[in-house]
Amino acid sequence: MPQLDRTFSVAPMMDWTTRDYRAFARTLTRHALFYTEMVTTGAILHGSPRERFLGFDAVEHPLALQLGGSDPSELAECAAIAEAWGYDEVNLNVGCPSDRVQNNLIGACLMGHPETVAAGVRAMRDAVSIPVTVKCRIGIDDQDEDADLERFIATVADAGCEVFIVHARKAWLQGLSPKENRDIPPLNYPRVHRLKASRPELHIGINGGIRTLDECRAQLEQLDSVMVGREAYQNPWLLAGVDEAFYGEPGPATSRHAAAQAFRPYIAQRLEEGAKLNHITRHLLGLFQGQPGGRRFRRHLSENGHLEGACLRVFDDALSLVPEREPAAAA
Repeated sequence: MPQLDRTFSVAPMMDWTTRDYRAFARTLTRHALFYTEMVTTGAILHGSPRERFLGFDAVEHPLALQLGGSDPSELAECAAIAEAWGYDEVNLNVGCPSDRVQNNLIGACLMGHPETVAAGVRAMRDAVSIPVTVKCRIGIDDQDEDADLERFIATVADAGCEVFIVHARKAWLQGLSPKENRDIPPLNYPRVHRLKASRPELHIGINGGIRTLDECRAQLEQLDSVMVGREAYQNPWLLAGVDEAFYGEPGPATSRHAAAQAFRPYIAQRLEEGAKLNHITRHLLGLFQGQPGGRRFRRHLSENGHLEGACLRVFDDALSLVPEREPAAAA
């Protein structure tokens, strides 16, 4: 089975980790593992065109497709499609708390159905040669974070899953919105550490609330991998330090300006394909966070990127509002 170095990854985030964000993020790190937004099995099997849900640029590798679903035959079919499209991994979402997906037995509610998850994992593993992994929570609602999590992991691991990325919060499916579920349930990193200690043969990664590379290093002292979510999107320059910190070589971007310029040909290509400028450049709004001119850069793109006929000139003008400076080390 192919081995991916998943030491550092960027979390799947709905409406954020689109193909355009991932292509931009690749100007900052060559090695981080990227995940797509969650794509449901129904969208892949019945949506049209399939390119809308599965399309990506070759520069995005290494890249994992995150699936939402619970029917083993549908998961297996979608995993096979993902492998044929060239994805490096298939990941099953067992963490999304949205009530919309709960109704279809997708996401965090599956923490209460470990046998269903195991059946899906087994079916996908039988269908593909690429890794099949699971991203889950430490529990849902009134589950016991120790006993129920241990049972979930044991059941799914027995089906052949060797890699678990654990969001170190419970998901409260009753009473909290998806947004609140990202902040209100307390983080419990020690619970994930204990899971690794009890199952050393498994790859256990951690996700949730991690904001700096120093925090990543601290987690990697006890765990196999770390996944960063919102901070990697809102402050993308964080990614510029990943390759040196975790893979022993300098990253591709020597400065924020250099990253923006490296992304320019991709923007031009996507505009030729009919994409709207603001749909692409919205993912760069945090690039100059905390830098002189950063606010003007964001404002210019926000006010002009959506206009009819907006082109590369808008991007170039926005970039000209930010003075070039020597790069600062990512922290």
